[in-house]
Order: sequence, then structure tokens, then C-alpha cells
Amino acid sequence: MVKKAISVFVLIVTVASFWVINIYPTQAEENNVNYTLTDLNNRDFSYKDLHGTSFAGATMWGANFQGANLQDTILTKGDFLRANLREADFTGTFADRVSFDQTDLTNAIFTDAMLMSSTFRDSDVTGADFSGAMVDRYQIKLMCETASGTNSMTGVETRESLGCS
Repeated sequence: MVKKAISVFVLIVTVASFWVINIYPTQAEENNVNYTLTDLNNRDFSYKDLHGTSFAGATMWGANFQGANLQDTILTKGDFLRANLREADFTGTFADRVSFDQTDLTNAIFTDAMLMSSTFRDSDVTGADFSGAMVDRYQIKLMCETASGTNSMTGVETRESLGCS
């Protein structure tokens, strides 16, 4: 009887230890972090999976988001001044009142994104795809002055996606 009780006790301790101490290595998932109201200046998020993350009110001056998956993110009042957003995917993103000023948006994807009251002053939109995105008319006018190229991933021409005449 004592041996059986000890065996059961050892089994319970062993099982419990797997819950308390994870023996399998884990990786931090970038898309499970809430970056709301954070200072992310000059951070490197290149090629990270950040879909569904919140960057609302975050400052991201000079940050590198090249090739990052930013689908369905919340960027409200975020500031990407001089950030590298080359080939970043913003599909379905809610980005109202966001500054994309002086950013590199080469081949970025903004399909079906909400970009109302966001600014794109002096940004490189070569090859960017804005298909189905909600963008202020004045910002479209400014981007159309320099828009060119075809998005390497979607095959859509930038000027066509913006509705430039």
C-alpha cells in the first residue's frame, strides 16, 4: 500500500512539474505583444509576424519593419517618421491619424486598409499597393505626384491602386 501511494505521489509530482517547468524551448511571439503608447524608435521588426498587434499611439521613428506582416493591426495615432516599411503588408490595417511621413513604402501593401487622416509627406510609394484602401483625397493627390511602379507581390500598379488620373 505504501509503495502504491509513493508511486502515485511521484506520478503527480512529475506531471505537475511539466506544468510548472516547461521543458520545451519557447519563442516569444511578436504578434502577442501590445505596443500601444510605446517608444519603438530605431527598433528592428524586419520580417516579423506582427499581424493583429496594436501599435496605437506608438512612436516608431527610424524603425525597420521591412517585410513585416502587419495585417489587421491597429496603428491609430502611430508615428512612423523615416521608418523602413519596404515590402511590409498592412492588409486590413486600421491606421487612422498615422504619420507615414518620410517613410520608405516601396512595395508595401495597404489593400483594404483604413488610412483616414493619415499622412504620407515625402514618402517613397514606388510599387506600393493601395487597392481598396480608404485614403484622404488630398493625400492621394500628393502621392500621385510621385507614384510609380508595380507592386512586386500583388502585380498592381501604384498609380492604378491610388486612382491617379
